[in-house]
Amino acid sequence: MAETRPTKAAMSATARRTALFGAMFLMATSAIGPGFITQTTVFTVQLGAAFAFAILVSTLIDIAVQLNVWRVIGVSGMRAQELGNSVLPGLGWFLAALVFIGGVVFNIGNIAGAGLGANAMLGLSPKIGGILSAVIAILIFSSNKAGVALDRIVVALGAIMILLMIYVAIVAAPPVGEALKNTVWPEQIDWLIITTLVGGTVGGYITYAGAHRMLDSGATGLDYVREITVNSVIGIVITGIMRVLLFLAILGVVASGVALTSDNMAAEAFGAAAGDIGTRVFGVVLWAAALTSVIGAAFTSVSFITRSSTSERTRNWITVVFIVFCAGIYAVLGQAPQQLLIFAGAFNGLILPVGFGILLWVAWRRRDLLDGYDYPKWLLGIGMATWLLTLFLGASSLGGLAKLGAG
Repeated sequence: MAETRPTKAAMSATARRTALFGAMFLMATSAIGPGFITQTTVFTVQLGAAFAFAILVSTLIDIAVQLNVWRVIGVSGMRAQELGNSVLPGLGWFLAALVFIGGVVFNIGNIAGAGLGANAMLGLSPKIGGILSAVIAILIFSSNKAGVALDRIVVALGAIMILLMIYVAIVAAPPVGEALKNTVWPEQIDWLIITTLVGGTVGGYITYAGAHRMLDSGATGLDYVREITVNSVIGIVITGIMRVLLFLAILGVVASGVALTSDNMAAEAFGAAAGDIGTRVFGVVLWAAALTSVIGAAFTSVSFITRSSTSERTRNWITVVFIVFCAGIYAVLGQAPQQLLIFAGAFNGLILPVGFGILLWVAWRRRDLLDGYDYPKWLLGIGMATWLLTLFLGASSLGGLAKLGAG
């Protein structure tokens, strides 16, 4: 089947910038899902202002990962699984299997999160809200201009989330000075929390969401190294801004003396900060976060099981089937299976060292795949140091899988 990816010559500079902007937001909003909101809330309640240090360190690590991921994929013009198969036949498909399995399970969770968001936002039944959200995602990929629709939707929802979080963070009146102090001089450091944040932000399919979307923009090769670098960093910064705003909102509530004890502490905190409006705002933020994660998980998972030569239309229809399948499971079960979510979370910890290791090997030993590009030694060094941390994440994941199997 003919290749339909836009060429550098065919795509205008404006269209390319728009697609790159969409890729940047796809990476950021894929990371900002229901799990992101839950983790940030729980860890803020647990550490208080000291959580600011964990956010800073995890964001720096995330930048180190995405700088390398975007650089290798962008310069080579090849997807992660294609690079893996070039390094060792079959290795890329092994990585693809890991990403796809995790993507299916997490997308069920994302649809469930969208249902909960719709419930808080509009009072809809969570199941109905989840199914309707899946339908919206299906309509996006069914569009004749799915790529443009995808880019615009994730950018718009990302902007809405940030603006609403700014409002809640201001209303919550957090102790900003104490948070700033703890950013550089923390009262408490929890490295397990930091590694958990890293896994949740650049683990699994999220690692490749923006980079694989970037390939569709045509902004690949040595001529686009600067754009690739800037967009990869800004994408992580957007995610970091969202986490900081959510942290400040929750911190303001906790510092005021409110004890968050419900099963949904984030919703409780938003309500405590801004009353009924706060609860509605929480619904919008959760729904937007979940819907963009549905889109990101579907797009990225399918990008791993199709070839570069697969037409965009074919990929979009496979993506539609993927979402329908996940929504069908959710409709039957009414929720994301907890054991499967734990299993997929452990898988995320395995995907990061495997996939990131492949890309670093290409940067170090396979200049032929990078068109002879002299990969920066400083960037490779930062990547290697970060990869060692991902090994710790992988070891923790294996332990989680072992416990799950024993249970």
